[in-house]
Amino acid sequence: MTDNEKAARRKKIAHVIMWIVLLILFLCFIFPFFLVVINVFKTKADITADPLSLIGAHGFTLENFPEAMKKMNFWTVFGNSLIVTVCSTIVTIVLSSMTAFVIVRNGRWKLCTLVFSLMIASMVIPFQVLMVPLVSVYGAVLNSRITLILMHVGFSMSMAVFMFHGAIKTNIPLELEEAATIDGCNRWKTYWKVVFPLLKPTIATVGIINAMAYWNDYLLPSLVLKKKDLYTIPIATQAFYGTYSTDIGLIMAALLLAMLPILILYVFLQRFIVEGVTSGAVKG
Repeated sequence: MTDNEKAARRKKIAHVIMWIVLLILFLCFIFPFFLVVINVFKTKADITADPLSLIGAHGFTLENFPEAMKKMNFWTVFGNSLIVTVCSTIVTIVLSSMTAFVIVRNGRWKLCTLVFSLMIASMVIPFQVLMVPLVSVYGAVLNSRITLILMHVGFSMSMAVFMFHGAIKTNIPLELEEAATIDGCNRWKTYWKVVFPLLKPTIATVGIINAMAYWNDYLLPSLVLKKKDLYTIPIATQAFYGTYSTDIGLIMAALLLAMLPILILYVFLQRFIVEGVTSGAVKG
């Protein structure tokens, strides 16, 4: 066997091993979702008896969905989650992209360099460190969706600015902005008409990453929102956990209802994610 044949054989074996590892990882990640899907159409008794069976002994049932929606007041908490997620995501995208644009185009200013450095440094601080002081200081303005939205935006800005900074510096030539200036655009119009439309991949990436985080967040909303009328979906799922009993079927239905909107959003935007992460991954 020649050296080229040995190298080709080793490459083929490595390729097979890689696919096997990826398949195992895929099965590990998809298994919890698979359990939710197959158990959501069973009764509580069937789930307890055999959670891995595709169909329970009592057959196929849809009763879990209306009961779960009623118990968790689904449409109210869905509206709260939607308002918080959409508003937080839009504000984060607009403010972080504008901040990154100013920092990139005024990189020689020491203040811009200092602000960007502080933002990067803040990314290493975990939320749990700030949790208790945050609630203590802002206790008077809790129980408000606006407070939750502002907190979401504040904790998301650093990463978003970092990604937009790399995308603007790497992918948007300064000559385009100079041409817009010659055509009569001021800095504001140049940003909205030239820079912002070219940031679509990064906008989609920042949007889906933050939207998933906001939609699935339990800890921060549980600290900020105390009134049931303001609950988001993750907090509302507490209604299915009792001290002495837990209805697993209703929990599965609630989980599936909570996952579907953000899963649909991910399916539509996932093709932008790799491109957006790559374009925003360069720090100048």
